[in-house]
Amino acid sequence: MLVGSSTCDDAAVYRLNDEIAIVQTVDYFTPVVDDPYTFGAITAANALSDIYAMGAKPLLALNIIGFPCKDLSLEVLVEILRGGADKVKEAGALVVGGHTIEDKEPKYGLAVTGLVHPDRVIKNAGALPGDALILTKPLGTGIITTAVKGELADDRTYSRAVKLMEALNDRASRVMVEAGAHACTDITGFGLMGHLYEMVAASGTCARIFFSQIPILEQVRELASMGLIPAGAYRNLKYLEEKLQWNSSIDETEKLILADPQTSGGLLMAVPGENAAATLEALTAAGVRGIKIGEIINRDQPLIIIED
Repeated sequence: MLVGSSTCDDAAVYRLNDEIAIVQTVDYFTPVVDDPYTFGAITAANALSDIYAMGAKPLLALNIIGFPCKDLSLEVLVEILRGGADKVKEAGALVVGGHTIEDKEPKYGLAVTGLVHPDRVIKNAGALPGDALILTKPLGTGIITTAVKGELADDRTYSRAVKLMEALNDRASRVMVEAGAHACTDITGFGLMGHLYEMVAASGTCARIFFSQIPILEQVRELASMGLIPAGAYRNLKYLEEKLQWNSSIDETEKLILADPQTSGGLLMAVPGENAAATLEALTAAGVRGIKIGEIINRDQPLIIIED
């Protein structure tokens, strides 16, 4: 076992021989959008992201489904599965089966197996002082999907969030591996702050980030100021309150945006500082928007310092 649960990593890694290690993950959730096909595609992208965060390639996927067959048409289930299958195919992997149970609320996800060379696994426990922190997707999907439920997000904002959540992290992963990243995680349910804290805690380091440099989806600040914030953001922030050091200019709404639970968020990679500019250029060339949001620093205890 090369990677288990001790460092809160994105997936487990087990070495089969000197050349091959398998990477294993599972993820599922309730619908974040109304359209079943889109829900399936987003869920699959989210599960596949754990494989990409380890620097691996997905190979096989198994569907995990809970479905209220007495309340919803089976056509809905078919569309969810079709969306997931198309996204897995886009990733170059195969759906090889799965399991379905009857449930009161739709739930869908995937158990995914990937492959990686044992010497090229990228964990969240390898960040070093001087590393640049690069984020590959803007924040705010949790706030936007909350606003959609209240019919307060416009179509353009919703469409941009959906496009973001559907996007695979495959190209970002390839660039990250080539850049010699020391650590990586994907940003999902614990928000940027939660997943970054897992990285620095596992690595025995600290981080300094700059709020003004963090990419945020359009309309998110406005929606958040209206109170359209998922409950998970409040829980994330409360859990981390003693692990964060805030600049006094950052208000409560901005703090909650950084704690917003993301669905199929971007990769957060720690790359050697001298490679940061080249990594950003390579991401752009691959069609990925990468932003340097901060750096890894050396401190006695794990901590995240958030400056303006």
